Amino acid sequence: MAAEQLQKPIDCAKVKGEAEKIPATEKGIDTAEDKKKCVITEASSEQAKEEVNRKKSGVSEGTITIGEALEAAVLTAGNKPVEWSDAAAIQAAEVRATGRTNIMPGGVAASAQSAATLNARATSDEDKTTLADVLTGASSKLPSDKAATRKDAEGVTGAEMRNDPHLTTYPTGVAASVAAAARINQAK
Repeated sequence: MAAEQLQKPIDCAKVKGEAEKIPATEKGIDTAEDKKKCVITEASSEQAKEEVNRKKSGVSEGTITIGEALEAAVLTAGNKPVEWSDAAAIQAAEVRATGRTNIMPGGVAASAQSAATLNARATSDEDKTTLADVLTGASSKLPSDKAATRKDAEGVTGAEMRNDPHLTTYPTGVAASVAAAARINQAK
């Protein structure tokens, strides 16, 4: 920077105007206080990526995304221990939401697979990991998301059925939530 730029006073009114364009975040800062102090803050990179991915994926207002459908499964079947069929359905949902063919390390599907493995070895129900433990905040854990469609619901349902010993789905589980979201989106 040139010496004249360093000596130039900061126009707080201009900075405040720019700061008002940045939304406050839960993790963030008390923006009212910062604006008074003329402090410039940056949006977190995760928040910015989520917003860009949501806009890129073409998700329109009022549609239910796959991530939101996974979060809805917490409300309907949150106390259910994660089984292999649930992990397969969650993996299928993540693959469809992100458009990637492999699962992300540390993502929702990886957590579900780990939980299913641990639950298979657990002796008591109190020690088992539930769907609520895995799926809470699922839409924020996905790097990108898209509106749930009938094809997505069919893929998730097929994955859950193939990995269930009785070839059925859980009535209020992951597949049911994605199917309900697809039906609502199709009606719009």
